[in-house]
Amino acid sequence: MNSRSLSGVALERALAAKLEALLRGVAWLRGWQVQHVGGAVEAEFDLLATLPLPGGGKAALCVECKRELRPSAFRMVADKTFSPASRPKVIVPVLALPWVSPRMAELCAQHGWSWFDLAGNHRLDVPGLLHLQHTGNEPVHARPRPTANLSTPEAGRVIRTLLLPDHTGMRWTQREMQKHCQPNVSLGLVNKVVRHLRDEAFIENGEEGGFRLRDPLKLLFAWRDAYRFDRHERRGYFTLLQGKTLRDALARLELQTGGFAAYAAFSAADLQAPHVRQPKTWLYVREQDISQFEELVEAKRVDSGENLVVLIPDDDGVFYLGDGGTMGDNRMRCTNVVQTYVDLCHSGGRGEEAAEALLNQRLKPEWKLRNMNV
Repeated sequence: MNSRSLSGVALERALAAKLEALLRGVAWLRGWQVQHVGGAVEAEFDLLATLPLPGGGKAALCVECKRELRPSAFRMVADKTFSPASRPKVIVPVLALPWVSPRMAELCAQHGWSWFDLAGNHRLDVPGLLHLQHTGNEPVHARPRPTANLSTPEAGRVIRTLLLPDHTGMRWTQREMQKHCQPNVSLGLVNKVVRHLRDEAFIENGEEGGFRLRDPLKLLFAWRDAYRFDRHERRGYFTLLQGKTLRDALARLELQTGGFAAYAAFSAADLQAPHVRQPKTWLYVREQDISQFEELVEAKRVDSGENLVVLIPDDDGVFYLGDGGTMGDNRMRCTNVVQTYVDLCHSGGRGEEAAEALLNQRLKPEWKLRNMNV
């Protein structure tokens, strides 16, 4: 079935049939009913499902049917209250769409809404009676195409800038954002990414114009899931330099490359939120600076037994520190905490454990300190 052709009553019927199928799948549930109410002038919602409660009385699923709904528009729906004429003991607001995206499912959970779609994905929570949840079914229709791809370098530059704790609460214009995304990111590309983030309710328009970050934690997770760590070339090196001698050599490398070398992944986390001990030194170094790195650090490339892991980035955005970023004091700097987090999540080993520590010790506290809801 291609639900793109469904609208109005036809869509409501299809969604009602899907809800009936979900309830029918609960073998012990008896006495439930699904009816259409959207045709009534005074109707507050489109479908009403009533379910008997164990202690007497009924629960009501008040279902809003939409052909399409962007996450950015969900707040207009989420604030609605429902008062079925039957005066049930429990009222559960439910969103029904041809396809519910993971982001829309997140927003429903945050606002206490249940949801389901025509593919059979669902989360139906009736306090005191049942909790049904299933995801992973492919859409039965062509899902709306996203405005932008979060895995691209251009999207990464915008997201790093937004998520940097020093920027929390800032109001941005697209031209200001473009300055932080230079070089090679046009105003048109910034506009494309910003529109997508607004559609997904990660950012919101400011009262005095511009836009600001709204949901840092969920945006971080969305970027983490889309992030292409495999685009960075990984090379193994060995050096006899250790301790202060190695640190000094790397500090000189950063100075001579103009800031285009940095501690990365586990090594950055060891300085930003120590948690996982890891014997190798992880670095980002640009391709054009590799020979300089090899000379200063006296490093030889090896196939095994490396004590240096060098990542050659596919985009120089990994070195972004923001306006407040400076090179280290007699020490090579680290990638910013947002970059460190997403790299750790994809580095293998105990990377996810180190990323969780960084999230809890640095990112969440700093966002909370700046009055962001995390």
